[in-house]
Amino acid sequence: MAPSWRFEDLARSAGRSFVAGIDEVGRGSLAGPVFAAAVILDRESVPVGIDDSKLLSASRRDDLARRILSTALGVGIGSAGADEVDRINIRRATLRAMARAVDALPLSPDHLLIDAAFLEEVDLPQESLIKGDRRSFSIAAASIVAKAVRDSVMEHYASSYPVFGFESNRGYGTAAHLSALARFGPSPIHRLTFRRVRPEPQLTFEN
Repeated sequence: MAPSWRFEDLARSAGRSFVAGIDEVGRGSLAGPVFAAAVILDRESVPVGIDDSKLLSASRRDDLARRILSTALGVGIGSAGADEVDRINIRRATLRAMARAVDALPLSPDHLLIDAAFLEEVDLPQESLIKGDRRSFSIAAASIVAKAVRDSVMEHYASSYPVFGFESNRGYGTAAHLSALARFGPSPIHRLTFRRVRPEPQLTFEN
């Protein structure tokens, strides 16, 4: 399955002029923020090679992110930190990050294409697409930008908390990351409500 303009074209046929694709990254990570991007592509200047960010190499993804940022009609970035994830849960934090990305757009969209989500707090026509990053160019572009931005942030955190290897695992639960958690305990950017971050309760036995 490759991204197409099908859903953007359907929205435009209904009179929508500025269709924004929205996607998130970092929902399953054990540490760091969840990020979302909203992208309104310029159909006259679309970088070649846009696809689901998970199917691209890091170098290809970073190059495409730079080109999307320079050619798109509008890009908005939103995030929710680990403390917010712990306070309101990951699902709600993800939706807030997506809504913040829409709010950050430099021009107002009139239709949203969202990867497997619906933003109840955003009063705009919208469509939730399962596997949207593989079906819509706009959502795929948002997935690329969100991934590139979050990876850069996690690389920054790696210098502050080097024992966790955030530069390579991006906060996800690799064996090395889990081993570091067991040895050193969570950092200030870990999501303490996630099961694999919380220390296992110690059993005690009364004599």
